Amino acid sequence: MELQQNPALNYAPVAPAVTATDRIVETSIPSRLDALPWSGFHTRVVLALGITWILDGLEVTLAGALSGALKQSPSLHFSNLDLGIANSAYLAGAVLGALGFGWLTDRIGRKKLFFITLALYLSATAATALSWDVASYALFRFLTGAGIGGEYTAINSTIQELVPARYRGWTDLVINGSFWIGAAMGAVAAIVLLDPATIGPDLGWRLAYLIGAAIGLVVLLMRMWIPESPRWLMIHGRPDEAHAIVDGIERSVIGHDQDTSDGRFTKIRLKMRDHTPIAEVVHTLFSAYRQRALVGLVLMSAQAFFYNAIFFTFALVLTDFYGISADHVGWYLLPFAAGNFLGPLLLGRLFDTLGRRTMIVFTYGASGLLLALSGYLFSIGVLSAQGQTIAWMVIFFFASPAASAAYLTVSENFPLEVRALAIAVFYAVGTGIGGVIGPALFGALIDTGSRTSVFAGYLLGAVLMIVAAIVAWRYAVSAERKSLEHVARPLAFME
Repeated sequence: MELQQNPALNYAPVAPAVTATDRIVETSIPSRLDALPWSGFHTRVVLALGITWILDGLEVTLAGALSGALKQSPSLHFSNLDLGIANSAYLAGAVLGALGFGWLTDRIGRKKLFFITLALYLSATAATALSWDVASYALFRFLTGAGIGGEYTAINSTIQELVPARYRGWTDLVINGSFWIGAAMGAVAAIVLLDPATIGPDLGWRLAYLIGAAIGLVVLLMRMWIPESPRWLMIHGRPDEAHAIVDGIERSVIGHDQDTSDGRFTKIRLKMRDHTPIAEVVHTLFSAYRQRALVGLVLMSAQAFFYNAIFFTFALVLTDFYGISADHVGWYLLPFAAGNFLGPLLLGRLFDTLGRRTMIVFTYGASGLLLALSGYLFSIGVLSAQGQTIAWMVIFFFASPAASAAYLTVSENFPLEVRALAIAVFYAVGTGIGGVIGPALFGALIDTGSRTSVFAGYLLGAVLMIVAAIVAWRYAVSAERKSLEHVARPLAFME
């Protein structure tokens, strides 16, 4: 059901693709982009931009899998609390990076920002490999997180605005799920680089971080040909450039420009603007779209606590409670990563067919219930390390599409002019509430050595996911297979 004042657009008969008078532009560009079939162009966009999540998966996995090596490092000697603080620093950086770069993404464009944020990420990751104490490690992790947080906002908005509506749900979920390809890469890297027979204990973890920087450099080159979002250009006074980009996309996809005179394409009128005042942004997010804001906040907070609390301490549970050596943790991460990637891959289509609300409720609810059950089995000591890994694999088969759906929700439910900042705000607030607190809390709970204390943390995560499922059932918007302009019409829309 629609919860905001979001009437269907009153489309006029189709006219030429772009006409502009007195800063009023009439365009069929959104309709033309949504009418395209899936093509090599879209695949290349997904690869060049979606690889951000592979990088994040690599980063987060290394932080977890390398925790044992950092504790054993002759030069660092980290405690569990030190690791929790460093992981929280990474997430705090992601929060602040998302907010700052999100504002810039809406103001100066998607393309400029996804170069800036990637450059920050790869330089900070390389610096992490040179850390000499807890403070320097935490600082470089903070800067790495800032780059990744900025990537989320620029990349999510760009992908949403270039992918046809009927593929948007599945594409977004699979891209976010590709985090776990990076996680698998991090696990394999940890297996090789933490093997004491191969590399020294204070060198392996440093080389592992350099892998992320090297991949980031390759991605920087891949992004050179990605165009600016035509939808963003239209509103920001560059209609000719937007039209030229769409013409080029059509020729690469179907070999010719689409005929806009055959009645298949709808047209909207927009008043061009240089930027959106911050007062209008605040009003849009927290007044005009306050119920959608509530849904976004709850979904992001629940999945951030659920994921970050458990995943950042994955290795600590295996080493402290199951006696798994640090150099073997990567083997247990591989099936865990497989479940996380297969979830979005296999369930993602249902978000475009059964619908957003149904699948969000199902995945969040199932994740919470399964975590409560496995947490109880952990607390009474009936699970082996293998059994614990299988339990996590099943749980995150559902939790992974649930988490991806949170990003999908906040990126498609708000107007184009505030889309990147909306992603940033709800990512930042959700991660600040659920993500920054989670790793430090679970690090402290694990330090107690009590299974019952850790179970209490698992129960908290389970309750948050179930509450999010209830909120989604009541308030989520049915955005499947609808154009972005129909789900949330632009602030610049003219009747």
